[in-house]
Amino acid sequence: MLRIAIEPVWRFSKDDDPHSIVVMLRVLSEIRRTGKITSAATDAQLSYRHVWNLIEQWSAFFGVPLVEAQRGKGSRLTTFGDKLVWAGERMHARLGPQLDNLAQELVTEIKPFLQPHPALIRVHASHGFAVAKLRELLDRAPGVGIDLRYVSSQHSLASLAQDACDLSGLHLPRGELRAQSIQACRDWLDPERDCVISFVTREMGLMVKRGNPLSIRSLADLAEGKARFVNRDHDSGTRLLFDQLLAAHGLDEQQINGAQQIEFTHAAVAAYVASGMADVSFGVEAAARQFGLDFIRILTEDYFFACHQSFLESDPMRRVLDLMKGDDFHRDIAALPGYAPADTGSVHTVREFLDRFDAGT
Repeated sequence: MLRIAIEPVWRFSKDDDPHSIVVMLRVLSEIRRTGKITSAATDAQLSYRHVWNLIEQWSAFFGVPLVEAQRGKGSRLTTFGDKLVWAGERMHARLGPQLDNLAQELVTEIKPFLQPHPALIRVHASHGFAVAKLRELLDRAPGVGIDLRYVSSQHSLASLAQDACDLSGLHLPRGELRAQSIQACRDWLDPERDCVISFVTREMGLMVKRGNPLSIRSLADLAEGKARFVNRDHDSGTRLLFDQLLAAHGLDEQQINGAQQIEFTHAAVAAYVASGMADVSFGVEAAARQFGLDFIRILTEDYFFACHQSFLESDPMRRVLDLMKGDDFHRDIAALPGYAPADTGSVHTVREFLDRFDAGT
């Protein structure tokens, strides 16, 4: 299956002479991780001398050192070097899903001109770690392709109803908020032609800096205004869930310092906190662990897919269900912090789904 990757190019210019910093960012990231220039050279497949020359050239370009030696302890990034790395990580976390969508649009446009034509399954789902793992497995499976577009849960259900996708992702919180969230499913799912497939569970909560220096324990602590918060965009299911949690606890968003500052993915808000630009955010545990943050669990979400019953018997859908039920996918999901398989690949009628899951169990 043809894949296209679109990557941002970060250039600095002086006197109309642009310089790409992509390689340098990778080098700096590895030095931050290991404290060794030799490791950074190996990771970048460059010689030690070449990497050291890059460090000196970029330090001279900025007029500020990027790396400093520690006697007997290897090397470490300067404060400026660390800021560059975190800016790069925020950029990738923020733009990644949007660039993936653009790349998929390009694949869809040129695919009819290519041979052979693999069976294709169109998936609309919110950006998440488990969905990405499923995509990885589908990309390796011969004879079946995936057209994955990252959209919110609300938009994905609308896409299914309008036959704009084959699989629609949706996630529902367990507990007292379940009834509110499932109403959207009642509005969009057709009991006569749709069905629902169990996928995974994921833990949702507060991401805070390692060691939790502000001693944040609950949503109520956010309302004190001491912690700088970074929020999700208004169109995301996670933002809707966060707003519902605030209402359930009698909290006003206006009490939260930074509630109007937004990012567009779980990884982006985690990177924002990890880089020191905020103290806390709300999202999935896997994103918190990815960026070395502590995590305070608030609730568990169930993630499902919906599709038309007629699509269940198609070859692409049978392949997807086989992958969901397979050992490789279960192993990959078990390795994601806060994620777990949950009756993965089991198919329910809409009525069974509403009766079984409406109570939040």
